[in-house]
Amino acid sequence: MNTKQQTIQKAVSVSGVGLHTGVSATMTFLPAPTNHGYKFQRIDLPGQPIVDADVDNVVDLSRGTTIEQSGARIHTVEHTLAALVGLQLDNVLIQLDGPEPPIMDGSSIQFIDALRDAGIEEQNATRNYFEVSEYVHYRNAEKDIELAALPLDDYRLTVMVDYNSRVISSQHAYLNDISQFPEQIANCRTFVFLHELEALYKQNLIKGGDLTNAIVIVDREVKDGELDYLADLLHKPKVSVNKQEGILNNLELHYPNEMARHKLLDMVGDLALIGRPIKAQILAARPGHAANVAFAKKIKKLIQKNAANQVPKYDSTQPPVLDINRISQLLPHRYPFQMIDKIIALDENSVVGIKNVTMNEPYFPGHFPGNPVMPGVMQLEAMAQTGGILVLSTVPDPENYWPFLVGIENCRFRRNVLPGDTVIFRCEFTSPMKRGIVKMQGRGYVSNQLVCEADMIASLVKKK
Repeated sequence: MNTKQQTIQKAVSVSGVGLHTGVSATMTFLPAPTNHGYKFQRIDLPGQPIVDADVDNVVDLSRGTTIEQSGARIHTVEHTLAALVGLQLDNVLIQLDGPEPPIMDGSSIQFIDALRDAGIEEQNATRNYFEVSEYVHYRNAEKDIELAALPLDDYRLTVMVDYNSRVISSQHAYLNDISQFPEQIANCRTFVFLHELEALYKQNLIKGGDLTNAIVIVDREVKDGELDYLADLLHKPKVSVNKQEGILNNLELHYPNEMARHKLLDMVGDLALIGRPIKAQILAARPGHAANVAFAKKIKKLIQKNAANQVPKYDSTQPPVLDINRISQLLPHRYPFQMIDKIIALDENSVVGIKNVTMNEPYFPGHFPGNPVMPGVMQLEAMAQTGGILVLSTVPDPENYWPFLVGIENCRFRRNVLPGDTVIFRCEFTSPMKRGIVKMQGRGYVSNQLVCEADMIASLVKKK
């Protein structure tokens, strides 16, 4: 799985009819900055409102997942989101001039192709994974639906479907590596049973349904004259099925278990509404959109519960965002006062820096000799230098500015920092910059424990 956030290199568009609304629309994927996430924009509505791809914005689950925010509604978002997740894209703005993404062929493959044509660009920020650390379970006993998430340092999904049908036996599908999504899952099409078709039309759904964008499963004997009725319903001159039961128009399946694979595709898209890439083993029996969304809400609640204790992850095998040489170019500090060894994450609102504490620090011989403890004021200085990198990142020419610490509030030291410790500092803006002044919150961690914290005020001054 990727460690850095990604977006696309340029805008790319697809056009077509929406499955349920039947309205033609053009959908344009655009590059977006770090930590933007997935957002839809209804450019056909006054004010061009934005709709965040968030599970809390789900308003309808009638044969698809519909989200709404600020009065703007987007129908059937799951296939679009699945393509973004499947390519490990993190930040994309999706503009629509209609109420629903085009259904295309009923899968995600044409979105995958378009996004690949746009090119993928790595961004200067680490992916904000949520690692499921405890068993998460959802069950609907009435419908015999069950979903579970188990801890795993990866993202894997297994799906089982069983429709008690003579046409479709019990099917399983799995995805052991998200990078395999484009080749193994993305081209699996949506499907519907013949006995559901007329009811869906009467519910004012699948107005854009067509035999080119869905698999119709004939799960009962078709009576004389019914094929003509179905052809009229589907706006086709003729439909056929060679056997009493099978696939309408004898459509060839991409895989024997295409239906289970499409359910996995839907799940990938629905779980994107959690708002962060996740690491977990997902097991699902008979999933559907309602269950997927209820399950996603459970995981999001777990994220919110753990948010206050979220410690930045440090993988020493990964290259830094800024090494010591680049830090020296940006900050004016030099030995023995240069405190930060590397920057491992940097985006528009936050920064993560690393301080390796060694016995060779110049203050140890005089600070508690025989019991070396890193002075709190030096911890604060290292935190401020980390925040200084964040402040400098707000201007295009950081070499021409001085970052000054001008205020400290709510400073606390939670435990001693000793030689051999690696301190992970995270600073984030708590207010927008005004007249060169900005507020930040900083925290320092050692071995996943909070060791210091403070609210800081910084000033950005242009060099003369």
